[in-house]
Amino acid sequence: MRTKDYADVAIKPPFLFLGALLLGYVLTMWFPIGPGLAQPNGAGLALGLTFMVVGFALAMFPARRFHKAGTSVMPGEPSTVLIREGAYRVTRNPIYIGLILIYFGLCLVLTSVWMLILLIPIVIILHRGVVKREEDYLSWKFGDAYQRYISEVPRWL
Repeated sequence: MRTKDYADVAIKPPFLFLGALLLGYVLTMWFPIGPGLAQPNGAGLALGLTFMVVGFALAMFPARRFHKAGTSVMPGEPSTVLIREGAYRVTRNPIYIGLILIYFGLCLVLTSVWMLILLIPIVIILHRGVVKREEDYLSWKFGDAYQRYISEVPRWL
């Protein structure tokens, strides 16, 4: 029986991404692979910044929607409303997709192969340790309404 009125995630997503960036930086400095840290060519820089801008928009606009609805965007706090508008009509996780795009863009801008390699475990941890636990919580909290939402909107894209 559930006793917590919040998603009991394994790690808060910002810490997951920041930790991976830090680990990627350390690995890049100790065991360099590729052109060297922060050595993008013009195309890599432009592409990386584009991913970062798109990711930022995907992360921030849905987060604002939570604020306007009067519910928390933080996984460790109770959800009071099921958000289905805006980007949530297309994907159930636009903020996480945005964070992944920001991280990927940073990998390109920083030209870090290690950071890029770390994206694989990031996505696995995000999926298993955060998204699945949030889905369990939202299913418990919103019942049939959330089950209908799951059947209508994909988890990712």
